[in-house]
Amino acid sequence: SIGSQEVVVEINSPGGDFFEGVAIYNMLRAHPHKVTVRILGLAASAASVIAMAGDQIQIGKAGFLMVHNAWVVALGNRHDLRDAAETMEPFDAAMAGLYADRSGAQKSKATEWMDSETWFNGELAVEVGLADGFLPADAVTEDKTKAEAANGVYATRRLDAQLAKTGMPRSERRALLAEAKGGMQDAAPAVTLDAGEIAAL
Repeated sequence: SIGSQEVVVEINSPGGDFFEGVAIYNMLRAHPHKVTVRILGLAASAASVIAMAGDQIQIGKAGFLMVHNAWVVALGNRHDLRDAAETMEPFDAAMAGLYADRSGAQKSKATEWMDSETWFNGELAVEVGLADGFLPADAVTEDKTKAEAANGVYATRRLDAQLAKTGMPRSERRALLAEAKGGMQDAAPAVTLDAGEIAAL
């Protein structure tokens, strides 16, 4: 889809022709507006090359990106096959350069990924830098989970501060809060407060 200031490219593809992928990549890179790539399910092989064109690359947490060396069907004697292998080297080097530039990894590392036909799930793709983040729905869920966890810690601290004002010893407060949280053993560190924190609540 194309907006006035943004192009959104949604990908779910096992790939295809190397040169078609490169052509689409170059076309997107030449676009005057921001290009956002969304990997909805799979961006493999030549489709992973297209994905690298995004100014921003988003991937589903359950999505995948796969990189490998270029494939060819070769026929002939040993000299022909050796020549075919040498002919493929520049194609693989070009792809490794794209993955390295995008991720910030060394080109030799990108070559290792390709040699091993590496499959990156959403989290790993973000971790290694082949994607910038998750699809909006996944990002919202992740932010909500973090916010809920933070709110739980804040509520525990407030309760601990109120109990401290009653004169209850710290050890009893910890035991009570741990019991209230279902006996979780990690509750104690979360409610450890110093006098400054208590005064601020």
